[in-house]
Amino acid sequence: MPATPVARSSADGGGPVHAFGPEWQPGEDGVLFRRAARVILLDEDDRVLLVRGHDADQPERSWWFTVGGGLDAGEDSRQAAVREVREETGIVIGLDALVGPVYTRSAEFDFVSRTCRQDEELFVARVRRDEVADLSRDGWTSVEHDVIDEMAWWDLDALAAVEIEVFPAGLADLVRDVLVWDGQVRHLGLARE
Repeated sequence: MPATPVARSSADGGGPVHAFGPEWQPGEDGVLFRRAARVILLDEDDRVLLVRGHDADQPERSWWFTVGGGLDAGEDSRQAAVREVREETGIVIGLDALVGPVYTRSAEFDFVSRTCRQDEELFVARVRRDEVADLSRDGWTSVEHDVIDEMAWWDLDALAAVEIEVFPAGLADLVRDVLVWDGQVRHLGLARE
């Protein structure tokens, strides 16, 4: 299946960018599907690092979400989680830094005028501020440069009060529930986002 082109921003010089990589495959129902790994990345003050992005087809709508993305061929979810943290933030963590998965969920959403479904495993990892230099965008794809607006560390009380969408829904409470993880994987079900 050919990748769907997305218009690049004027900052990138315009031209097509392919929005869907090879990890996206049509499911039996025709909906694009992938498996993904996401990371609730915390600092020593229990602040969570989130990414804010938008859909190229709906630039007026933006939302906050956890670091992570699709599994590459041959990767398991833990390997993908470590890779995604490095690519999206420049932060290097090892497999042993991951706790969980603490949550699993499925999300169905529209992106670049296509309906997509993603099965996710969410892990927790901690970093110390003195170990984290400036966040880096060096590992971002062209699509990420076009649709990701910022990254920020969020205090959980401030996150609970934010007025734009946050995914997964109720993230501040979800984070609070796994600050000390009891070893139980919680299944959040299917969310329509």
